[in-house]
Amino acid sequence: MTISYQRDVASSTAGGFTRLLFKWKGSLYKLICRELLLFLIVYTILGVIYRQFMTDTQKRLFESVVKYFDAFLNLIPLSFVLGFYVSYVASRWWQQFLAIPWPDKSFHTIACYVPGYDEDSRMLRRSLMRWMNLALILVLRSISSAVKQRFPTLDHVVEAGFMTANEKKLFEAVPANEFNTYWVPCTWFIFRLQEATKQGKLLNQYALENIMREFCEFRAKCGLLWCYDWVSIPMVYTQVVTLATYVFFIFTIIGRQKLEGYGESKRMPSGRISLDIDLYIPIFTVLQFFFYMGLLKVAEQLINPFGDDDEDFELNWLIDRHVKASFLGCDVLMNPERIPPLVKDYYWDKQDCPIPYTEASKHFKRKTYRGSADEVTVPEDKSHMVLPEIEEEYEEDDGPKLSLTSLLLESSNIVANIGLGDLPVLPHQSQVSLSASREGGLSDGGYGYSPALPPRHRPGAWRNTAETYSLTDINHSQQ
Repeated sequence: MTISYQRDVASSTAGGFTRLLFKWKGSLYKLICRELLLFLIVYTILGVIYRQFMTDTQKRLFESVVKYFDAFLNLIPLSFVLGFYVSYVASRWWQQFLAIPWPDKSFHTIACYVPGYDEDSRMLRRSLMRWMNLALILVLRSISSAVKQRFPTLDHVVEAGFMTANEKKLFEAVPANEFNTYWVPCTWFIFRLQEATKQGKLLNQYALENIMREFCEFRAKCGLLWCYDWVSIPMVYTQVVTLATYVFFIFTIIGRQKLEGYGESKRMPSGRISLDIDLYIPIFTVLQFFFYMGLLKVAEQLINPFGDDDEDFELNWLIDRHVKASFLGCDVLMNPERIPPLVKDYYWDKQDCPIPYTEASKHFKRKTYRGSADEVTVPEDKSHMVLPEIEEEYEEDDGPKLSLTSLLLESSNIVANIGLGDLPVLPHQSQVSLSASREGGLSDGGYGYSPALPPRHRPGAWRNTAETYSLTDINHSQQ
């Protein structure tokens, strides 16, 4: 069951998150208390043995082991490994929640397109929604230990009213040796919907498409849930993170021991300063244990949210909610006697609706935001409309100035020349029919299309190595 603390952090106040530190259910302390207790007991016993029971020779040997572990302790990239792993697990955990199907869109669509409150219409709507929820229950029985405990066998599903005895026989008759058959009720859904379409029980020709769209989305999410359970995070990745965390703290049990003769004047091989104060419980190592082991326990709890941990999804409650909401939405609330009549609303003739607030909430009323430039004012002497004159800057060169229009015309001429090939030169034509002015304008000397040619034969003006002609001149020469 997920732990909700949204009410405790509804507003940012002094010590807002601090209040969460005193909760036990779903807390960090509950997750790591056993490991932390074992760590402290072993660390303390080892420290007492070193201080009270070892001889000088044994102490020197123990100190050599401590210095060896301390020298290489920081070589374990624990924060890097744990950070990526927990981030990936948390993202996957949220994606698994989004994959849980909800029947709300389906039962609203079915209620809309399967009209009537007679017994046959009600039975059709309720059966369609019951089979959809039955498919969800069957897939959850396959992936969730909590749901499996509620429905150990199909007889319990029948006893709960989600499946009839005849449907159980039909379901068990399907061979299921090589795959999961949770989708069998979906075939019943499709058959009855197809039959209702042939009998004209649907509202219009769009009903079948819209109902099937919502049904397919529901069915796809059921399959996605099963795939999340089938394909887990690679076990090697989980083993690496678990091994790195536990080995790190096993090494700290030895490598963080307080040695005699080491202090501010004499550091440990890793550069760590061994303080003069002699503590049997390492305070800052305990804080490291809280952070690192806590992250590992977070990943351990979130990696499979279909169990019975504190932060696992409440799937049994979700089943109850889905079934009750489905029957209410597609049947009970579709009773014409439960539908209110059409009336004029309270703000019928009021252009500016005076929507009230309570005394406790009136301070939430805010002035309407109209944009960051709403209050910008322009001086009156600068408010006259004018046509600005801007002189274009050209690079100084000796060549002609080409505009964008002239470049487009040049490319059109090249394409036309490639498409038409070499055409005969007209002797009476002595000037360029299509030209571009220095300012980029077009001259009207010969850029004419022949009306006799169809549109696909009008590629524009063409040009060979000598002169440029229009298609109109070519037509005259052919005549």
